[in-house]
Amino acid sequence: MSVKDLIILGCSSQQPTRFRNHGAYLLRWNDEGLLFDPGEGTQRQFIFADIAPPVVTRIFISHFHGDHCLGFGSMLMRLNLDKVTHPIHCYYPASGKKFFDRLRYSCMYHEHIYVVEHPVRQEGLVEDDGKFRIEAAFLDHGVENIGWRVTEPDAIRFHKEELKKRGIEGPLVKQLEQKKSLEIGGRLISLEEVSYIRKGDTFAYVVDTRPCKSALTLAKGARMFLCESTYLQEECRLAEEYQHMTALQAAEIAREAGVHTLILTHFSARYRELEAFAREARTVFPNTFVAEDLKRFSFL
Repeated sequence: MSVKDLIILGCSSQQPTRFRNHGAYLLRWNDEGLLFDPGEGTQRQFIFADIAPPVVTRIFISHFHGDHCLGFGSMLMRLNLDKVTHPIHCYYPASGKKFFDRLRYSCMYHEHIYVVEHPVRQEGLVEDDGKFRIEAAFLDHGVENIGWRVTEPDAIRFHKEELKKRGIEGPLVKQLEQKKSLEIGGRLISLEEVSYIRKGDTFAYVVDTRPCKSALTLAKGARMFLCESTYLQEECRLAEEYQHMTALQAAEIAREAGVHTLILTHFSARYRELEAFAREARTVFPNTFVAEDLKRFSFL
């Protein structure tokens, strides 16, 4: 089984601190690396996380405020230096095309990598390439800002005991999956007799927004929901003014959306300790965890 985890490369908001880098999040899933909002210093955080940058296959930029994109150019430069041969798919708001280009070509280098751009102009399905279904929705932040929903395809899983009872093993299993039925000992056995459909998991990513319907739509039924919680509820006035959320508000969305796990992130530099965020959110949604730089969360 391939690695399936979320690595926090940074969890600060606009201003990094001694303990928290600008935000950046690497989701390793189905032999791919999905990098979300690489802020300043992301390339160096890969070193501290002991992760090779060429794992990155897709980069998502929610919007072009600096803390969500200043590491984008250096990540492309690094992938270029490593001479990766796979395409690098980049998803971003189409209205920010000029910023995308400025970041991509912000310094001199001889480009070897193949960058595939996916500028998003409208909400809904962005891409479904058989490995992931990628959906986008615009959030409430005063600038065009995208939240992401990524879902893997449904998959066939076998009941091992049922296979054993019918004498199906080795290459016969693959044949049954391909042909949908197989004759064993004079009896026709259908795929449905020995298998079931496992629904594909969903990862939802929502940052830099007030609570809004789009955030709820993106999070609906997600296995893992990575959500901003820039402030605690005692500073809800600031959250409203600067178009962000509190830990309590993120938890309310997680509860209403029926997610499995909530990860809080994007913390204001005014807070040194983060345990209060977990306490506040857990009063509403118990299965809440707090992001910390270089922390890993299994996505199972």
